[in-house]
Amino acid sequence: MSELRTLTAAVHQEEDWFIAQCLEVDVASQGASIPEALGNLREAVELYLAEVPEAEVSATPLVTSFQVPGTAA
Repeated sequence: MSELRTLTAAVHQEEDWFIAQCLEVDVASQGASIPEALGNLREAVELYLAEVPEAEVSATPLVTSFQVPGTAA
């Protein structure tokens, strides 16, 4: 059995869909809910890594937040 690898996903909403993107591998998927989008992403990454065994998996990037001034309404 191979060891489990922990990857990072960024999720955002576009209209009625949630888009999940793996930050270490250039793969994305979508779903009607966050859990569905993450499940679809997991499956897509597994398939990608099975098809491209020499795939480059980047180091987990630094993910942080920052602030900018709001706009006047």
